[in-house]
Amino acid sequence: MTTDYWRQDELVRQDQLDVPITLAGAGGIGSPAALALAKLGCRRLTVFDPDLVEPHNVPNQLYGPADLGRPKVEALAELIERLTGHRPESAAAVLPPGAHQGVLIVAVDSMAARSGIWQASARYQPAVQLLIDARMGGEVGRLLAISPTDPDDVAFYESTLHDDADADPEPCFDQSVGYATLVLGGLVAAAVKRFATGEPTRGETVIDLATLTLLTRTIGGTFDG
Repeated sequence: MTTDYWRQDELVRQDQLDVPITLAGAGGIGSPAALALAKLGCRRLTVFDPDLVEPHNVPNQLYGPADLGRPKVEALAELIERLTGHRPESAAAVLPPGAHQGVLIVAVDSMAARSGIWQASARYQPAVQLLIDARMGGEVGRLLAISPTDPDDVAFYESTLHDDADADPEPCFDQSVGYATLVLGGLVAAAVKRFATGEPTRGETVIDLATLTLLTRTIGGTFDG
């Protein structure tokens, strides 16, 4: 059976989604983001993550008890294929250095890993048209979408990088609940859709599910609630 996307054609066409997407991280944010992107119709998706599924991953990631001990990317690829009919490319490895074309999504679990990806694979790399960085701590999610070749975007993004020991809007990357990661995964897919359709994408979104607060701002702007 061929998948029929007619219900979303007026929002985004399949040909608009024909863009390479690289996802670093298949955990709490990355796994629901990958499924949301696949459901949207993104067919050029590649996922990198070196980790195996552990018991503490089951409550807040897409994996089940039967996946314990398996590479996350393997279990995720099978799930996506079963639910969409399409299997993404994947590698049980950290994101390799160098430019990655199209959209680069950062969904790793430490600021050190983010900084490393930024320096090795995104900063002033013309092949990367859009960088999406999704962060989650507790019930607070933060999504940054920037052009890594725009000096203002570069300065803004680098101002959000810090040591893991320092505080940020994310209280702790180790703490999260399943419904919060599902919401942030959806916001990642929504940002890709806006990019694909030529809508304004660059900026920052902060969502607090404990207070049902959503804040957005453009690069260099102030938050609008």
